[in-house]
Amino acid sequence: MPHPVDVHVGKRIRHRRWLVGMTQQQLAESVGIKFQQIQKYETGANRVSASRLWDIADALGVEISFFFEGLESENGQRQVGDKVPADLLGDKEALDLVRSYYAIPENQRRRLFDLARVLSDVA
Repeated sequence: MPHPVDVHVGKRIRHRRWLVGMTQQQLAESVGIKFQQIQKYETGANRVSASRLWDIADALGVEISFFFEGLESENGQRQVGDKVPADLLGDKEALDLVRSYYAIPENQRRRLFDLARVLSDVA
């Protein structure tokens, strides 16, 4: 039975890889392993060593802490992003939205962001 942290880290790897448009094969090649190992990491079947997580973070352009964001503390409270649903990265629609957002030219993206903030009443 995979440890919940390994499953969480694996999901974060998969979603970041998907968000940047990278295949398992491409990620595997960039860190020097077989794509089957990436599959095992992404399902939580295999634990990711610290050095391998370092390489994966580098290949995906994120800090190591990215993979642990959203984990709950021992008392069951979220550690980051309390306004964001815990399963946000499991929501394909949300990931599609983020990917589409970054495909918009920067000046238009800023205007869209401002509109979204106004519509959501977030100051």
